[in-house]
Amino acid sequence: MTGRTSPLARRRARAAWLFLAPVLAVLVLVAAWPLAATIGLGFTDARLDRPEAPRFVGLANYARFGPDAESWDAERQGYFVYDEANDAMLLYRAAEDAFYDWDTGAPHAGPVDRAALFQWHGILTDPVWWRSVWNTALFTVVSVGLEVALGLVIALALHAHMPGRGLVRAAILIPWAIPTVVSAQMWGWMLHDQVGVVNEILLGLGLIGERLAWTADDATAIWAVVAVDVWKTTPFMALLLLAALQMLPEEVFEAGRLDGVHPLKMFWRVTLPLIRPALMVAVIFRLLDALRVFDLFYLLTSNSDRTLAMSVYARREMIEFQDLGRGSAAATLVFLVIAGFTAAYVALGRMTLEPER
Repeated sequence: MTGRTSPLARRRARAAWLFLAPVLAVLVLVAAWPLAATIGLGFTDARLDRPEAPRFVGLANYARFGPDAESWDAERQGYFVYDEANDAMLLYRAAEDAFYDWDTGAPHAGPVDRAALFQWHGILTDPVWWRSVWNTALFTVVSVGLEVALGLVIALALHAHMPGRGLVRAAILIPWAIPTVVSAQMWGWMLHDQVGVVNEILLGLGLIGERLAWTADDATAIWAVVAVDVWKTTPFMALLLLAALQMLPEEVFEAGRLDGVHPLKMFWRVTLPLIRPALMVAVIFRLLDALRVFDLFYLLTSNSDRTLAMSVYARREMIEFQDLGRGSAAATLVFLVIAGFTAAYVALGRMTLEPER
């Protein structure tokens, strides 16, 4: 047996690439090109409020030791720095590693406190960024974990034979069918500290002693977002797992019942291994959605430094602070974090992207 492919196999491969070409072209236009442009802007000092062409700054938006990049003066080709120790306004030119008097342009002869003027800057040195990474990771792990557990329970219940099963299946999809913006606004009112029904119910049950600002308090905001996401997305997980359960051969379970195998043992030894591929695909979908979460955090929380998600951090840098270069760098880091999480999950799950032969 040789490794040469037959003419028929080569024709099929060419036909497959021919059919895939339009899809790949669309993907390049709507995904690859914007991603490449975003990555490229992350290496510049582009700003939305500055009309001149951006300047290449390398990795300065990620991590850089020196004067603040915001103090760059394009006309004088240097950084404006204020030497507090000498009460002097100076111009620093990195190419010459020299200081000049800001007003006269003459070389500055006196000593300069470099420790005060030269510090670490960039996203990777920003504690707010790392807080947003922690918030996103916590949200992802907790919400996806709860959705998998609840979705599996609901799918098993819906898979059982019971009256009105079709109506229940349709009803549980309502939270998933509601647009995220609508559900976020709805839950925002329900969690309101003054008029929210959640506080009324908990006060009536004696579970809390006073009204709580669930989405405004940094201590409870993330957990409120997790609860809303679990409420909305668990039906999606249940739907995927229910489809996997309905594809299982009934003969296997019938044989287990005839042999007197305990239902829990059947679940762990038979059902769960058989739906494992579908379960892992569903978890990957939810991981991707959860890691790039934006709308729930942006609409429900106060967007303080302690309640930011990674995508909200990137948006704040780009839109509110007008720093297109730094915002693009943050968006690039979001992409890398998502790619890293997905690659790690695929590796740990021992999934294969090649079809079984």
